[in-house]
Amino acid sequence: MSPAALLTGTPLAGRVAVVSGASSGIGAATALRLAELGASVAALARRKDKLEELTASISAAGGTAVAIAVDVTGREAVATAAAQVADRLGTADLVVNNAGVQLISPITDLRQDDWQRQIDLNITGVMNVLGAFLPHLTAAAEAGRPADLITTSSIAATRILEKFSVYSGTKAYISHLTRLLRVELGPRNIRVATIEPGMVDTELPSHVTDPDASALMEGLLTEIDPLRSADVAETVAFIAASPRHVNLTEITILPTAQAV
Repeated sequence: MSPAALLTGTPLAGRVAVVSGASSGIGAATALRLAELGASVAALARRKDKLEELTASISAAGGTAVAIAVDVTGREAVATAAAQVADRLGTADLVVNNAGVQLISPITDLRQDDWQRQIDLNITGVMNVLGAFLPHLTAAAEAGRPADLITTSSIAATRILEKFSVYSGTKAYISHLTRLLRVELGPRNIRVATIEPGMVDTELPSHVTDPDASALMEGLLTEIDPLRSADVAETVAFIAASPRHVNLTEITILPTAQAV
């Protein structure tokens, strides 16, 4: 069991969970932890080999998981993935909308391909997963089961950080979307939440190509004790394991020593 583990037993037994961006980092850790706690897990990402390693680990530990290779920026592909989840595991009642990319650079560099990639994955991808799996969540809630939509945002959604303009904008979209969705979905007994992590030791910072931003992140990782993916995964699990009438809507998770 991970040092981050707070929950015990199988409080998620009977749940069907979907985790996007599950091939590494927070997504992989979340899929592992939800399975440990009793959920059947559909792991979604582009990298099929990574997904198969993950689901093999879950199965070897006695859990239930399926790997579904999909690029969430394609609406029809995500709809097909949702149908596969229904066929193989049943109706999803726990959706962790986690896929994302971080490409930091000065706006004056005009890296428009990077801007578009972040918008496509961090916004369009999130909306595609929402569109494909909201019918699942609605059906689960109508059947009296817990239903959770949990999306990974970032502290960049609210912090004013130089060179983070487009990335921060995409995460601000997610955080505010969560507040708006609750107005419609809360009365339908669908819980909507966002997590806003600070510095996490994952592969995400390696995507940053700007030298100054890379140096900043590398410095933070060495100067402080950052979050681990398992820390964030445990928070996601806690949200989902809470009583059905309890909705933890926005949780900011920072390393204790991170000041910004």
